[in-house]
Amino acid sequence: QLRAPGCTCIYLVSVCSFSRESFHEKQTSSCLLTGLLTGIRDDDELKVGIIGGGHLGKQLARVLLQLVPIPAENLRISTRRPEALDEFQKLGIQCFYHNPYLVDWANVIFLCCLPSQLPNICLEIQTRLEKGCIVYSFVAAVPIARLKLLLNHTNILRPQYHCVEDFVNIWGAHKDITAALRDPVILQATCPYSPAGGIILNIKWLEGVLYVVLNICTARDMPHLQVLQLLNELLLSVHVEACEKDGASCPIFQLHDIVSQVYSKNLSQRRPFPWFDLTAVQLKETPFSQHLSASTALQDHLTYRYCDSFGISLPKEQQPGVSTGSASQ
Repeated sequence: QLRAPGCTCIYLVSVCSFSRESFHEKQTSSCLLTGLLTGIRDDDELKVGIIGGGHLGKQLARVLLQLVPIPAENLRISTRRPEALDEFQKLGIQCFYHNPYLVDWANVIFLCCLPSQLPNICLEIQTRLEKGCIVYSFVAAVPIARLKLLLNHTNILRPQYHCVEDFVNIWGAHKDITAALRDPVILQATCPYSPAGGIILNIKWLEGVLYVVLNICTARDMPHLQVLQLLNELLLSVHVEACEKDGASCPIFQLHDIVSQVYSKNLSQRRPFPWFDLTAVQLKETPFSQHLSASTALQDHLTYRYCDSFGISLPKEQQPGVSTGSASQ
């Protein structure tokens, strides 16, 4: 089932789309001032590919189309049985069986195949993956370190969950997937740090999403100071009541939250962030994971931003108060 993972996909695609659009807006503004509009790239549109057209792949396609929503022309599916995807082809989605062709086109790839199929698929696509292409794996049986070897690629995300005991099943097993992911109770259960429903999303996934944004910006040579501003707009734009009472308590991203103190001292203002290995980010301690574990204010802000992206609020017992606005710069 795709209840909890479905939310992570929606969140990732929304974040990537916002990052690309924000970069394009900043570049357009800059180029208009200098009369260099020809310098703007025309490939900043988010293009999503799904490898696998079985039950999981079809559920994911419905979620992306109906809940992000992503335009049909920006979604393609590669599957061994494209003739079984008539409902999507009628919507204008290209469905075929050619994994390398899909990877050539997309900048986000979702792996929705069986574990037994994965080695051959990786062999097909590994030489076609561009460095900036985000690969999101639903193949739970294959750990991320193994995926890195199979794909010879580092820009990979793989959600992980911890199970808890004594929980109430709220996942709506008999509901349509898109209906389930519109249910506030189910959406609240997918929030970072929430044990509701018996599973907790590993916070390293959220850290991976942040570094995805950094890599998107680095691929476009955005100066790191602009990137920090973008992160604050994107991830810290929803505030708890304490921020209004005491502005100093409102967290903002600083350079040393992302990279080591030594590296930050040698990073000139106009330089972009370095390229980050997302597999290492999800497996090892980073400056950001250290900062996040030490800052409950940052944890609260990221949780509220996650909820706000779905148009929901945390249950009252978990909600000290929230207001919407731009993060302090």
